[in-house]
Amino acid sequence: MPIPLLAPVIIALFIYLSLFGYNLNMKNIYITDLDHTFLKTDLSISDYTKTIWNSKSTNSILSVATARTYKKTAQFLKNIHINAPMILLDGALVATIDKKIIDTKFISKEIADVIINEGAKFGIYPFVLALADQNLNEAFLHSDILNKHQREVLTRYVKDDNLIECKDIRAMKNNFKIVYMGEEKLLRELASLLEKIFGNSLKFILAPEAYVGCYFLTILHKDADKAHGIRSVCEYSGLDLSKLTVFGDNFNDLGMFELSSISVAVANAQAEVKSMADVILPHTNDEDAVAKYLEGLKIAL
Repeated sequence: MPIPLLAPVIIALFIYLSLFGYNLNMKNIYITDLDHTFLKTDLSISDYTKTIWNSKSTNSILSVATARTYKKTAQFLKNIHINAPMILLDGALVATIDKKIIDTKFISKEIADVIINEGAKFGIYPFVLALADQNLNEAFLHSDILNKHQREVLTRYVKDDNLIECKDIRAMKNNFKIVYMGEEKLLRELASLLEKIFGNSLKFILAPEAYVGCYFLTILHKDADKAHGIRSVCEYSGLDLSKLTVFGDNFNDLGMFELSSISVAVANAQAEVKSMADVILPHTNDEDAVAKYLEGLKIAL
């Protein structure tokens, strides 16, 4: 084809690609935490929240950033529209709703076993969340020695088929995170010891656990957090961070608050989270806080 005749084709292609990219980048991105933010305290999602959230799916990018596993997240999000990769397990896993793994951040078996051994000196044993296979089947390992907080948490998982009870708990090859539950003072002492051993090669999150009234210590790969997860999602999907709004309530949400254009804390959020939020909602998770914020945007338009 002569060069003069190619010009209209090239121009048309350029316009198409420009418009496609423009439309994608112009879409607002909404990423919400699940527990105590999007989910009610009884772990349900109201029909009202489903309707408002799903109504945004045509013209917006929608996803979640949660400490939950893929398995639990998929259960909770039944009939909820998600059109971007999800940040799971505090950012240790980024995956699509149809189980395509985008990114992983693992703790090796060697390091995880050292952590378990150090915890045993305090008389406590962790939950270990690991990747069982490349089909995104997860393993939830726990010791046969449990404290009252762990026993209560496990009552929520009795119907799951990925629970593995261990008499001598050891980590697997690819571990997403290690979670201890107990009293704040004890977990703070354990965290301090582990930080001396591992320095900044691991990430330690100590936070209150609102469901069972204790604290939990989450140990992750140093780059496993919701902020890194969001960057992976944006790079994979070609999204514009300046269009990002996030919703959260707890300390593991602070990284994505710093990264987002608009950070929104629900009324029941921790005080430190509220102090970093651009918007503090008057509603709690049990009052459909996220949905009411999104509906308010629609009304404002």
